[in-house]
Amino acid sequence: MTSKIQIHHDADVMVITVNNPPINAGSTEVRKGLLDAIHLFQSDPNLAAAVIIGGGSTFIAGSDIKEFSQPLAEPHLPSVIAAIEDCPKVVVCALHGAALGGGFELALGCDARIALEGAVVGLPEVTLGIIPGAGGSQRLPRLIGIEKSIELICGGIRIKAAEALKLGIIDKLVAEDLLGNAIAYARSLIGKKSRIRDLVAPQAEAESVLVASQKALKLAKNRPNVHQAIQMITNTMSMPIDLGLATEREVFQKLRVGTEAKALRYQFFAERKLFKALGGKESKPKDFQSIAVIGAGTMGSGIAMACLSAGYSVLMLDQNEAALQNGIKKIRDFYDARVAGGKLAADKAAALLKRFTFSTQWADIAVADLVIEAVFEDMQVKHAVFEQIDANANPQALLASNTSYLDIDAIAAKTQNPSRVFGLHFFSPAQVMKLIEIVRCQATDPSAIAAGLQFAKRLGKTPVISANAFGFIGNRIYAAYRRQCEFMLEEGAYPEQIDQALEEYGFAMGPFAVADMSGLDIAWAMRKSLAATRNPDHRYVSIPDTLCLAGRFGRKTGSGYYQYLPGTKSGVVDPVVKSVIDEASAAKGITRRAFTSQEIVQRVLLAMMNEIAHLASEKVVGDVTDCDIALVNGYGFPRWCGGPVFIAHEMGKEKLSAELETLAKVSGPGFVKAELSGLFESDGSE
Repeated sequence: MTSKIQIHHDADVMVITVNNPPINAGSTEVRKGLLDAIHLFQSDPNLAAAVIIGGGSTFIAGSDIKEFSQPLAEPHLPSVIAAIEDCPKVVVCALHGAALGGGFELALGCDARIALEGAVVGLPEVTLGIIPGAGGSQRLPRLIGIEKSIELICGGIRIKAAEALKLGIIDKLVAEDLLGNAIAYARSLIGKKSRIRDLVAPQAEAESVLVASQKALKLAKNRPNVHQAIQMITNTMSMPIDLGLATEREVFQKLRVGTEAKALRYQFFAERKLFKALGGKESKPKDFQSIAVIGAGTMGSGIAMACLSAGYSVLMLDQNEAALQNGIKKIRDFYDARVAGGKLAADKAAALLKRFTFSTQWADIAVADLVIEAVFEDMQVKHAVFEQIDANANPQALLASNTSYLDIDAIAAKTQNPSRVFGLHFFSPAQVMKLIEIVRCQATDPSAIAAGLQFAKRLGKTPVISANAFGFIGNRIYAAYRRQCEFMLEEGAYPEQIDQALEEYGFAMGPFAVADMSGLDIAWAMRKSLAATRNPDHRYVSIPDTLCLAGRFGRKTGSGYYQYLPGTKSGVVDPVVKSVIDEASAAKGITRRAFTSQEIVQRVLLAMMNEIAHLASEKVVGDVTDCDIALVNGYGFPRWCGGPVFIAHEMGKEKLSAELETLAKVSGPGFVKAELSGLFESDGSE
């Protein structure tokens, strides 16, 4: 027996407890201990049944993902499950907390499953670029059918125990005393061995399987591991289970060592470390109860919704009564729509809206523990607002600015105590987007940053910490990415070709479609504000300025890089734009040339890597893996590619340096090749 597994006897029932905190991950030691326990159980004539249960707050909430990056040590999980199935005595799994991945597969290998109310089960392996590897794709369809298995496995969906009971995944649900009930249940099953593997192979109509598969592939963005998962699930209709299990394991092992799975594990660990600072021994960060949001526009109302949904009391302030009423309507409409769509109970929505107040009076913000400014992106406007915030907020409250580009140190200077000022850069729509940048100013007290992290965690956001620098992390990288795409416009590519290449690579949208969606006038205003400080010798692409001067601001005006027919969101290629681009190339004496999709993607990735290296050397970002987190969670970078930092590590420093030399030559004056050492200091692994 290992230290991760404890056993005791309750008369004729062996209780096997998994004790590998905090989540009872299915490590090598856990698997070995379980296998030894099953062998002991089988050989003891005084024992007639066994219960496997998790110690602490959960059952096995998944496998030890760190092991996936190396050869898996024996015994493998399929061997443990085979021992349970081959044992002539009954083994019952008792589930509480989470039974996920390998933990759920272990449960499916037992003769029966009993769960405590509130437990969740699921096979989330596809989110890590793999498939279930210990029989999940073979046993689950035998319980619930092909179509439902495709939905749950290919979506990586977790379901509550109550739903699992309805589906027949678990056999019994209890409200209390899980262990006592599990022991009694195991006794009632003595002599009634019942293996899922012995159930009749499931069958389904080809049409319904096709519909379920197409839906799953669309949601999963057509990833290859999801194709493989569907194949494994449908194999159960015709393939003997032992062959199906062997085939599943072989595919799992190949996917596990692939680049896509490695990239997704990298993202998993990079995101997991974000909140580690909160688990230290330092004093607990300030916990907010009441939030004041200044500004009732799209961003302000979105932030208010995010805070309300996280359980905070929220005051929204706007001195413009019409704007305030519009923001109130947006918030109420949002929750009404959630209720109508069955995503939120009416009583919960009503209780939530009771925590929502609004005002035009500055004095009312005194109740707030945190004041978030979300007004127009103009320094004079922000200065005026912060003077009012400073005069009216509780002296102990923290003050945050939601700005995309502006100097928060200059904003903080308008307050009596700049140590309580920091940045909270939300991404639109704020109630949906996961990313939030927490910006550390020169005078910001470290406790304010810790409080910001805790706030982000409660909101369910993914935070990255940035120093106060132009564009912070995400917009700084995105600006370099967009600039490189504009260079390629001048050199021979067109917007639709660049967008298509990047979307085929996996980006949610190409840069020109994004520009049209957000409005070309926003970036134009920023460029005009920086015009006086721009080096005239640096390469500058005037194409977007020309489009703006023609009143082409994107979707909202019916034209931008693309033409938009009334009532449509999808743009069509516009010959006018091609003419503008061709004329810009001719004006600079550039002979246009053809681009391949691969070249477009490579130049974009290199530009991103170079900018991240600059951010590292300038100490804007503390850990470069945060840049990959920001791009995946806020800018539509494909998660399964890991991010530019991950890709840089796969390339190696020497190759990257040589390719950046080439990029510098084609990019021209103004492109500065970064010092690369900071890019290779962290790999995001545990």
